[in-house]
Amino acid sequence: MRIRPYRPGDFDAVGDICIRTADAGEDASGSYVDPDILPDIFAHPYAHLEPDLAFVLDDSDSDSDSDGDGDGDGTGRAVGYVLGTSDTARFVRRFRDEWLPRVGDRYPAPAGEPSTPDAVMARLLHTPERMLLPELVDYPAHLHIDVLPGYQRAGHGRVLIETLTGALRRTGVPGLHLGMITTNRKARAFYDRLGFHVVEVADPGPLTYLGLRF
Repeated sequence: MRIRPYRPGDFDAVGDICIRTADAGEDASGSYVDPDILPDIFAHPYAHLEPDLAFVLDDSDSDSDSDGDGDGDGTGRAVGYVLGTSDTARFVRRFRDEWLPRVGDRYPAPAGEPSTPDAVMARLLHTPERMLLPELVDYPAHLHIDVLPGYQRAGHGRVLIETLTGALRRTGVPGLHLGMITTNRKARAFYDRLGFHVVEVADPGPLTYLGLRF
């Protein structure tokens, strides 16, 4: 196993990982008519807009040479990822201006109150400004991390987080945040071990916001 930068060839694998872990770490594919909306909100825009902050967990041997060019950089299958932005406000602007025109027509915004899981996600897709919370101003970076079940609880998540935080530290970012489903106790224990702490926000909805200062 190794951590490496995201490559365009990882697009489908990253989408699959996102869908198969989107239900508090479980497979969400059966909960949506078009589950591809999940990576189009929570994964693909990060790899597209900030590829320098996109890393995958690769199931190949780091010394392999599966591409046959003799340089030992053969690429296996992505089985996990960490994706992020160093500046949430800038990311929101680029999401609306650059990403939404690419995918928005496929998932029209609901006309009224969302009544299906797909409509709920479509509302999130078309309202990227929801990511801008004043309580998070000291934690301008944010991330998404997912690892397939068969590769969890082996230390890979910690290394993915450390890889991203290392890249963020080099840019001088002062802090990082994430939002997690409050009922996902396993994820909360993982972030607690990494030093994240709760950041209180006025209206968190179903999420708990966690922060990490650098």
